[in-house]
Amino acid sequence: MRHLLTCIVLALVATSCVTKSGARREAQKTLFESQRREAMELQQREPAVWFRGDIRNPRVVWREDLTLVEALESAQYTRDQNPHTLTVTRKGEVFKVNVRRLLRGQENPVLEPGDIIDVRH
Repeated sequence: MRHLLTCIVLALVATSCVTKSGARREAQKTLFESQRREAMELQQREPAVWFRGDIRNPRVVWREDLTLVEALESAQYTRDQNPHTLTVTRKGEVFKVNVRRLLRGQENPVLEPGDIIDVRH
């Protein structure tokens, strides 16, 4: 009987420890998720330009005088060959960018917050 009582007490202690460590892990997980959500919300409030296509980083933080070439570098185009077409959509209006002129440095439009750049190969 004494052995049975000792086993029950040990089981209760073990269960209590697991529950405390599990609760600690859950609290840490909740804190991490809360911090991640807060960081994402802050990031979403920053003005940005957006990319679609063969791009590693679809969101690039906008700053004053940000050019298409600078934004493309930050977005990290993933193809080995130059893109075939580039368009900038601003407030619903689509502007086609001459890729050859862009590559020669003859054309490099300044972007505005909220612009969407489509990069197609």
